[in-house]
Amino acid sequence: MVKKYLSLIKFSHTVFALPFAIIGFCLAVYSGNAVFNWEKLLLVVACMVFARSAAMAFNRYIDRKFDAQNPRTAIREIPAGEISAGSALWFVVLSSVAFVVCSFLINHLCFYLSPVALLVILGYSYTKRFTPLCHLILGLGLSLAPIGAYLALTERFDTLPLIFSGIVFLWVSGFDIIYALQDEEFDISKNLKSIPVLLGKKRALRLSELMHLVAASAVIIAFFYGHFSWLYIVGAAIFIGLLIYQHLIVKPNDLSRVNIAFGTTNGIASVVFGIFVCLDIFLL
Repeated sequence: MVKKYLSLIKFSHTVFALPFAIIGFCLAVYSGNAVFNWEKLLLVVACMVFARSAAMAFNRYIDRKFDAQNPRTAIREIPAGEISAGSALWFVVLSSVAFVVCSFLINHLCFYLSPVALLVILGYSYTKRFTPLCHLILGLGLSLAPIGAYLALTERFDTLPLIFSGIVFLWVSGFDIIYALQDEEFDISKNLKSIPVLLGKKRALRLSELMHLVAASAVIIAFFYGHFSWLYIVGAAIFIGLLIYQHLIVKPNDLSRVNIAFGTTNGIASVVFGIFVCLDIFLL
């Protein structure tokens, strides 16, 4: 049963935003406004896991009827009958409560902002019913990771973690557009909104490329603003290289490698970049 719930929430996809949360935490230490705290770090990781689990399970719950009608998603746990809709909803509630409790244990500011974070990450599931900008809402939800982790230690907003939040926003929004290419025809048939539905596959990919170009530019800006050194450059080069790679393997008329671009490539990009940035902070 645990395996089914891990599959329901695509637990492996936690690697997208978690490394950026760790970056935000390390930046807080790097800023001189806080000291490293293992308890806070574990609470930040717990917040990330619980928030994402709630968001993903809620998305599966809300979309269960559409998922059952889409051949690509009919095998998911709820439409396949492996997890009941009611059980999934209870999982959302428990994960959301756990997220708020962990936020309370971090500090008052994170606790006060936790309902706002939940509103964004849970509200995303409704957005494709009325706006093609749903990908940007997903990007916004994940972009809370670095600034949220920074607030956990410092209780203040600063420019550098906000730049990293901007990187996450553009990066995630861009690769979610790539992922949505698979469902363009289905979404049109069900009157669901997305960038591919609005623009078509070719122009949607061009917009994704533009977002990733701006994200890469923000990675470079963060290097100069944060006065990082050569380890950051190595991580940034790999991250940007993998951004380019995913656009080389996905074409409007060939979506066979979308899952490689979406999951594998972006997961590796996030983990490698996070490792090199944190090493740069603490070793140099």
